[in-house]
Amino acid sequence: MVSVAEITPVDPSAPGRMARLLAMVRRHRVFAAAIGVGAVLRLITMLGYGPAMWFNDSYEYVSVALHPRPHPIRPDGYSFWLMLLQPFHSFSLVTFTQHLMGLATACLIYALLRIKFRLPKWGATLAAAPVLFDAYQIQLEQMVMSDTLFMLLVVGVITMVLWKRRLTWKAGAVVGLLLALTWLTRSIGLPILALVVLYLLVKRTGWRPITAVITACAIPVMAYMGWFASAYGKFAMTNSDGLILYMRTAIFADCNKMDIDKYKEVQLLLLCITDPVEDRKDHAQWYLWGQGNGNGNGTGEVLHRWGVNKKWSEITNDAASKFATRAILSQPGDYLRVVARDFFRSFNWSRPTFPDEPTYLMYEFKPYEQLDENGQPKRLPKWASYAGGRTDTDAFSYEQGPPETRIVQPWATIMSSYQKVFYLRGIMVGGILLIGLYGVAVRWRKFGGPVVLPWLGAVGLLLAPAATAEFDYRYVLPAVPLACIAAAITLRRGVTWGRRSPKSSSASEPTTVTA
Repeated sequence: MVSVAEITPVDPSAPGRMARLLAMVRRHRVFAAAIGVGAVLRLITMLGYGPAMWFNDSYEYVSVALHPRPHPIRPDGYSFWLMLLQPFHSFSLVTFTQHLMGLATACLIYALLRIKFRLPKWGATLAAAPVLFDAYQIQLEQMVMSDTLFMLLVVGVITMVLWKRRLTWKAGAVVGLLLALTWLTRSIGLPILALVVLYLLVKRTGWRPITAVITACAIPVMAYMGWFASAYGKFAMTNSDGLILYMRTAIFADCNKMDIDKYKEVQLLLLCITDPVEDRKDHAQWYLWGQGNGNGNGTGEVLHRWGVNKKWSEITNDAASKFATRAILSQPGDYLRVVARDFFRSFNWSRPTFPDEPTYLMYEFKPYEQLDENGQPKRLPKWASYAGGRTDTDAFSYEQGPPETRIVQPWATIMSSYQKVFYLRGIMVGGILLIGLYGVAVRWRKFGGPVVLPWLGAVGLLLAPAATAEFDYRYVLPAVPLACIAAAITLRRGVTWGRRSPKSSSASEPTTVTA
């Protein structure tokens, strides 16, 4: 007798993937609408400013992607990403992935606040709104720059750490790997690592997850530093930390107050700027990137005294580090003054031109084609790059076609007009941070609770450039998502100035609910 396997009947009423997706969109219709609008704005940007927009640092990222090597000024993490996309020969694809990163960052914020911290759907959407709608955020995603990738990695780290009530060693390993990628993308990833480890220690997470975080972060970073040592003979990430700190101190450093031994410390004397402090440039970047004859009389930057090819050498970097440290210790008041001044630049109502007009204009959507002095469409700069190459030819080689930004109407005018109105003003960033500070203060018995990690991360991302380099508008944007997370967690139960009831105070902070 032959038996036939019984066929399991199919329930036609069972929802398919598309039906489940539509149901999820309906449940989160407010956030879905916000994501949709954000995606449309990004599409208009790509249509109006393709294939990509350019910043001064962009060309070196492309050069490293074409000719892999440890870069002396900045880590290569973003260049590795460009390297992965190189076979497609499309800067449009690069910017498309960066727009996806921006949208993914908003999704992480929404998921963390809605599912973990029980915010109402409109509240979680509001916290993600600056990432979705800020015109300068969208413009930064359209640039060949590392900031969007860095922001996604930082928000990913904070999301994972806050999501887990008890971080397992496996989750710790993932966090450590993300921290390594963060550090390899921008050097400021090191303070983020220190902040996460400190937070886990205060939470008494246990030695296994903390060890996993440190180990998983250390392995890729140490491998990169070994690669750097093979090229430069120094076990480090860059050869620029001392030079950048020198740039920070150059606008106030007075060698007459620094007690430099003119017989034993000749290298430090070479870094002295002879023109009076009141006559110096008001932006520190000039003393690292300015081009001049190096006579120290206000017409050039003194690092050219070492020779152009020696500027990024280990010797110059070490001397600059010693000079900057001496300047800070000799003039702590002047140092704190410039740090505070740059830190509070983040909170202006408008966006004053800083550090200079050419840099400021790189962050603007322009509704017209840029022309050179001959009235022709402006091309990429023809700066020297690695192995005898040039920045414009490197970009052409990557794109396999013209890489210059093409202004296309009416899309460019739409985004240029949009940018004049829709962006998060600095004073609003300050207000968001103050809300987070309140959240830390009322949880002082718990060392700030879950609010303290994103809040300190946001403040650190604003303070670190002011303390070690100089303020730049693009440094503010990665701090905004963390500030919004901290403020949203603070406000999830409303602002209460009195004592909490025993029931609410004993309740655990993060509670998972069904989305």
